Amino acid sequence: MTEPIDLAEALSTFDELWSPRIAARVNDYDVRIAKVKGVHVWHAHDDTDEFFLVLDGVLDIALREQGTERVVTLNRGEVFVAPHGTGHRPSSVDGASLLLFEPTGTVTVGDRHEQVPDHVDVTVGHRLG
Repeated sequence: MTEPIDLAEALSTFDELWSPRIAARVNDYDVRIAKVKGVHVWHAHDDTDEFFLVLDGVLDIALREQGTERVVTLNRGEVFVAPHGTGHRPSSVDGASLLLFEPTGTVTVGDRHEQVPDHVDVTVGHRLG
C-alpha cells in the first residue's frame, strides 16, 4: 500500500549533501530529494533531461550551451529542466533542498563528467529511511 510522504520530514532523516534519496517512483522514474551546498561537478546526461524543483533555499545551475556558459538561478518553488546532453553544474552558496525527477538508475554525475570531488556522492539514489 502506498502512503503519503511528507517531504520536510523525509529531508530531516538525513544530513548528507549531494547524496539524493529516492522518495517515490513514478513509472520508470525516481522522485529524488537531496540536500545540497557548495558546488557539484560539471556533468551531462546523454539520454535524459534532469528536472529540478527547489523546495527550500536557492540553487544556481551553470549551463554550457552552444559554446557559451550561463547561470540559471532558482528560488524556492521554481523548476528548471537541464536538457539531455547539456553540460550543467548545480551549486548553492547557502544550501538548498531539491526534488529531482530522473529515470531509475540515472547516476548523479551523468554519463560525462569532470573529476568528482570527495563531497559528491556518485550514486543512483539511496533508499529513504
